[in-house]
Formats: sequence, C-alpha cells, structure tokens
Amino acid sequence: MSNLTFRAATPADIPALVQLVTSAYRGEASRAGWTTEADILDGQRVDAEAINADLARERSTILVAEDAQGRLLACCHVADEDGHGYFGMFAVAPGLQGGGIGKQLMQAAETHVVREWGLATMQMTVIDCREELMAFYERRGYARTGIKKPFPYGDERFGIPRRDDLRFEVMEKPLGAGA
Repeated sequence: MSNLTFRAATPADIPALVQLVTSAYRGEASRAGWTTEADILDGQRVDAEAINADLARERSTILVAEDAQGRLLACCHVADEDGHGYFGMFAVAPGLQGGGIGKQLMQAAETHVVREWGLATMQMTVIDCREELMAFYERRGYARTGIKKPFPYGDERFGIPRRDDLRFEVMEKPLGAGA
C-alpha cells in the first residue's frame, strides 16, 4: 500500500494503539489476519500503562503507519536495548495484513534505529511455536539465534496462556547503511 505516512506516536494515540494491537493478536477479530495468537493466548496483549511507559522511555519510539485520511493502520515499538535495536509490539490491522504495510513499517523501524541511535543490529523476541511468523521475519533478513527466553507465565500483562510450552526465541538482523 502506498500513501502511508510514518510518525512517532504520542499519548493521544494510546487508545487507538491498544485497540489496534489487541485486534491483531487476541480474540475472534484477530482471526481475520494471519498474526492471531488466539489459539495460544487469551487476555490482553498490551495496555495503556505499558504503551505510556514505552512513550516516556529514553531511546524508545512507537512508530505508527497512517493512511492519507490519518487512520492508524499499523504500529511497532523500537528501542535501544543493550546496544541493539529492539523491535516489538508489531501490529497491522487484521483486514489489511498481507498487503505490504507491515514490510514498509519494518523498513521504517530499521531506518529509525540506524538514523536516530546509530545501532547496527535489530533484535526481537518471537514465541517459538509461531513458525509462520518466524518464517516471515526470516524472509526479511532476521535469523534465529537459538537464544530462548522463558514466557512470563503468571503475568497476565502478557496474556493468559492456553498451553504450557510457550517460550520466546531471539531473532536478529544486521542493519546496513541501507536500513
């Protein structure tokens, strides 16, 4: 999709961000897209408090993609974490997934991390049973590192697990001058 604009989110965007991220990952509405986590997690994906904390953090930006009418179509969170770019909270409106918006937003995020913070790599954590999602990121230059992190069972801020084998894997991409 062309005619997208990218900008840093503000506190005024928080309600729309909560709605967008929730619709992309949780509940029946998320099944319209391919990024749904409805079969592995219930509960919330993000809340206003967490988004506000990301907005207030140093070297942290929530990027949003909007159409020509100013409608929020996608978002992601990028930050400087331990000298690497961190990419998370990536969401595209379910009915628009697969149309290229996410790819454009990922490129904008990578460019932001290089331009604003001079970082040479981007990392993310992905639930390792989400093979189709990991394959999507691999097609975009991210590699599985083999580094596993535990899922925060018992912390409902991250959702309510529907299975007991969830864990994260760190994926990483080198960011060249073209990012």
